[in-house]
Amino acid sequence: MFKAIGVVGIHTGIGKTVASAVLAKAWNMDYWKPIQAGSLDSSDSIMVQQWSGQFVHPERYLLNEASSPHAAAKKEQVQIQLSDFVLPSSQRSILVETAGGLFSPVNDEFTMLDLVKHLQLPVVVVMANYLGSINHSMLTLEVLKQHKIKIAGLVFCGETNKESEAFILQHTRHRVIARIPFVNPISKEFITQQASQLLPETEIWSTH
Repeated sequence: MFKAIGVVGIHTGIGKTVASAVLAKAWNMDYWKPIQAGSLDSSDSIMVQQWSGQFVHPERYLLNEASSPHAAAKKEQVQIQLSDFVLPSSQRSILVETAGGLFSPVNDEFTMLDLVKHLQLPVVVVMANYLGSINHSMLTLEVLKQHKIKIAGLVFCGETNKESEAFILQHTRHRVIARIPFVNPISKEFITQQASQLLPETEIWSTH
């Protein structure tokens, strides 16, 4: 059992928050989004709590503008430092959802990759099938490998593309731990149903 697990994505808007709700529910984990930029009335934390019913820790930074955290922080004259981020105290493991992709900026110096390393997180990588997603997926996995970040497996969100997925799996040797379709609206029942199909967290990590 890891103290915390990160959820990273190959791009923005690909289903990281839905995947986070499913994983948190399946593995009975708390949820934490270190930085929320924009959509404060329907933030990722709010949605995950509604969908999964899991405990949600407050964000370290809440920024009004829906943009890269470093740009939103500048507009609000907020200074974000990597040292500001400390895992919340909890009796349970914590699922940490990053924002955007690995190289989305936290500030002018550091990226989400640096945040993952700072918090010493193993990760689950969320992917979606779109034109260019193979390249984004392979680059993301290669960067994680180069930085010696442990990868539990992959989550594919949205429509299935067997050719794309087969290429990624063949060349990276990672396993798929979930395939989550895009539905609208997302309900608590949908998240529970998807979570019921996942392996227990202990079984996922015992083979890595």
